[in-house]
Amino acid sequence: MRSKTSEPTPVRVGIDVGGTFTDAVAVDARTFALLGQVKVPTSHDHEDGVAHGILEALEKLRAEVGIGAEDVSFLAHGTTQATNALLEGDVATVGIAGVGTGFDAFATRRLGAFAKMELAPGRKLPVRFAPVRELSDAGEAVDDLVRQGAEVIVAVEPFSVDDPEGERAVAAAARERDVLATATHEITGLYGLTKRARTAVLNAGIMPRMVSTADLVEASVRRAGVTAPLMVVRGDGGVMSLPEMRRRPLLTALSGPAAGVAGALMGEKLSEGLFLETGGTSTDISVVRRGRVLVRHAHLGGHETYLPALDVRTIGVGGGSLIRFSGRTVTDVGPRSAHIAGLPYACFAPASALEGAKLVTVSPRPDDPSDYVALEAADGKRYALTLTCAANALGIVPGDSYARSEAESARLALAPLAEAMGTSVEEAARAVSRQAMKPVRAVVDELIREYRLDRPTLVGGGGGAAAVTPFLGEDSGHDWRIAAHAEVISPLGAALALVRESVERIVPSPSNADVLAVRSEAEAAVVAQGADPAGVEVDVTVDPQRNLVRAVATGATELRTKDRASTVDEDTIGAAVARSIGVGPDRLRRVASTAHHRVFSASARRQGVFGRFTKPVRHVRVVDGEGVIRLHGAGAVVETSDAGSAPTRLATLTDQHTRYGDGGSRAPAVWLLVGPKIADLSGVLDRDQLLALAGAELKTRASDEPVVMILQDRR
Repeated sequence: MRSKTSEPTPVRVGIDVGGTFTDAVAVDARTFALLGQVKVPTSHDHEDGVAHGILEALEKLRAEVGIGAEDVSFLAHGTTQATNALLEGDVATVGIAGVGTGFDAFATRRLGAFAKMELAPGRKLPVRFAPVRELSDAGEAVDDLVRQGAEVIVAVEPFSVDDPEGERAVAAAARERDVLATATHEITGLYGLTKRARTAVLNAGIMPRMVSTADLVEASVRRAGVTAPLMVVRGDGGVMSLPEMRRRPLLTALSGPAAGVAGALMGEKLSEGLFLETGGTSTDISVVRRGRVLVRHAHLGGHETYLPALDVRTIGVGGGSLIRFSGRTVTDVGPRSAHIAGLPYACFAPASALEGAKLVTVSPRPDDPSDYVALEAADGKRYALTLTCAANALGIVPGDSYARSEAESARLALAPLAEAMGTSVEEAARAVSRQAMKPVRAVVDELIREYRLDRPTLVGGGGGAAAVTPFLGEDSGHDWRIAAHAEVISPLGAALALVRESVERIVPSPSNADVLAVRSEAEAAVVAQGADPAGVEVDVTVDPQRNLVRAVATGATELRTKDRASTVDEDTIGAAVARSIGVGPDRLRRVASTAHHRVFSASARRQGVFGRFTKPVRHVRVVDGEGVIRLHGAGAVVETSDAGSAPTRLATLTDQHTRYGDGGSRAPAVWLLVGPKIADLSGVLDRDQLLALAGAELKTRASDEPVVMILQDRR
């Protein structure tokens, strides 16, 4: 606990609203050290809804940690409210105002078919429709929709991403009448009327509830005296301001796994690997590549949208997964869990309670198979035999882990199963873990292949992390670790997450000016939400086949100046970098340095098909001031310059490494180490666009400031 007499320290607060509990953490804004954590029941049934639980968690956290309202410099919360509303079909009635005449009118009228879209069994999307043939009809159309029962209006017009005048007129008419409204061009700048309108309609469906919650949260927090920026976790791992959430609440959907990944990125500094967040029932697996999360357009209820969200794969294996047993062998682990069965974990029971326990079969739910096994103690009480019990029996759960149990209890829990299998407790526990890891390992291997991860690290988070990650890491041969404070990784992620904005535009044959305009729009959006301009990073991708320009900007609400370079042990850094490449520390060479980064290189072979080794490849690692590997590269060229000379030298290097073929030219992947930033230009294939973006990054730097250029040929 912080001393109440100590010098005030700015504190970042993260809150995660779960289905059962609301967790809150306080983090030192300078050192990112965890100051305290609390847990309160989620207040679904309170008249103020989940906002009451958020305030309760905040007040309890402040009291226990000893922080004043003025100490809170940042507050962010993640919530499953949007996701649950969509999954349960608990949405508002949406009025679609279709703008246009002729074919445009025909195209928008067809969107009335959204009324057939099923969100949950027996729950379809309530949709009403009204045409807007002239802009002067906008108010009349809104009135008509309200009479039909619409609670929120969606303005829809074909090609509004090019000319949004009609949609703006409808939205303005609705807001003049104090009716909530959204428009398709406000949601995305991409073409595709049906998908764009579907995304906007889903956004509108949850808007009334989410806006109401946002108002209650803001009022509650302000009454508590906290004046810090209020942020909400997005589904792509960043955070957005409360006003932005009111406008686009759909962006908070699927934010549950996103908060955990944000924690792995910021707290664990994961740069290349997989984050496995394990709860009691399932494990969410997501990818971090070159220090970035992997994002795609999400499917909601089986329907395509333009919602940017993490590429998360969910496996029905968690710490509480029950064991299925044929009478001789373990046939499966999960998908049912101890929570569903209503049974406590056997390994967390006192050893005395498990003496003489016998193996019994159960059906977690009435219609479930009866081959799940549990323990029945001498007093008749039943306990769940879980994956966590197996991991503890194997002795692979770290001592400080949330899932750690007494060794004797774990062994007694597995003993009846081992006896039925005719084997030792250790072998029985290993059989359980091996069976549970099959689907997890399959997804991990698939993601490594799909994203071409280079010697990835597995990071486990969530309360059940130790039931999955240690065994999987040892079994697969990958480096692994359990995240610090894994049980509160989601609120930690909320507290540490960066403001994020994604801008997408369809631009046929985009010019340099078009690309720079999209970049500037994304940068301005995060600055408008409170991000410090000095620390904003913008990653740009240009897809010439789809004529797509995407810019993703991230930034902190305060300039982060933490620098632990003086405390980082060089030998430790060297060992970590060498291990990530797969060579001994003596093979490592430092090839470049700036005030904020060091670049190391070593040649290594990789084992390929049929066990054959590839030719030696030069592998590059970029390490930041804290000794964290921020960038992996293979076959890369590294050159040091200064901001004044870098544009000319980069042009020469780009020309030397541009690949030509039947599909045209492909510029190399490029990264620039500029000040504290790693400017990622690897998403741009066109030479001139690449150099224009590099120029935008360099123009604000002093001409003599060191710049490191890293170029990697396209595969």
